[in-house]
Amino acid sequence: MNTFIIERWTQSGRLAVGAAALVLLVLALLPVLASGLVIDKLTTLFIYILVAVMWNLLAGYAGLVSVGQQAFFGVGGYLALRLVDAGMPPYLALVVGAAGAGLVAIPISTFALRLKGGEFAIAMWVIAEVLRIVVMFDPLVQGETGTSLLALNAFDPQMRRNLNYWLGLGALALMLGATFWLLRSRIGAAAQAIRDDEDAAASIGIDVMRIKQIIFVLAAFGCALAGTVWLASAITFLPRTNFGVQWTVFMLFMVLVGGLRTFEGPIIGAVIFFLLQEVFGNLGVWYLAGLGLVAVAFALYLPDGLWGFWRRRTGIDGLSSGVVLKAPTGS
Repeated sequence: MNTFIIERWTQSGRLAVGAAALVLLVLALLPVLASGLVIDKLTTLFIYILVAVMWNLLAGYAGLVSVGQQAFFGVGGYLALRLVDAGMPPYLALVVGAAGAGLVAIPISTFALRLKGGEFAIAMWVIAEVLRIVVMFDPLVQGETGTSLLALNAFDPQMRRNLNYWLGLGALALMLGATFWLLRSRIGAAAQAIRDDEDAAASIGIDVMRIKQIIFVLAAFGCALAGTVWLASAITFLPRTNFGVQWTVFMLFMVLVGGLRTFEGPIIGAVIFFLLQEVFGNLGVWYLAGLGLVAVAFALYLPDGLWGFWRRRTGIDGLSSGVVLKAPTGS
């Protein structure tokens, strides 16, 4: 009988982690060298990568396809505004506001996760709209007019730009690390088992609701962090923008193009999306329609996305979220 060696780290995986650490170090030092425009653009890119990775965690690895993750993107920013209004320092409020959105996700999950498939997806969109309407009734937000995080104006513009950049980079590094660790843990393996066959997973003792809730709350917290970084960069809070369904369109596009159920795919998709937005973003509705058509084309004809296609053709796995079974040498 053949035996196999369980390999948790491939050579390409070790190289990828080393390269990622080096890139993170360079990015952390970049504000010293780069122009303000470059720093602003990279901050936006960090936000895109963060929401793409969170949607992939939820839909790709746990099978929870949501069209309402903008709910937490908006709630994170709103809670930060409320905390600043109560006297909390703005940058601390941004982090605490994101954590608060993660807490809000807990009671939402007890209802939403009882639904499956299309019911769950639609319910999340409805929840996002309800939260947007509730926030609009707050006098601080002033309805559709919105409000601004004026406390950030107390910071020197260059310092504020750099702090926003480091906040975005730190949030991205934290959530990428947490996601990678989670996917390689028992929780990640259980989530993927639930995605493949929920009834079978339950039959072998997996606590389906608990695993789903962990993934759901983590993804909500990550989206909320992205929302607070967006608020810090834009300063203005507009309910229709911060709770806009376009964020889900962006997430879906980035993940499908880069590669669903892969760790690297959403990052690649976010970079492509960022470049497309820089070139075609001023086309408005036609631009959004084009993104939708491209996403549908990838879903139909290249379901593994660009990274999945590359991995299948080359055999290079990069940052694997599981283990590799290898036959012993000479067997």
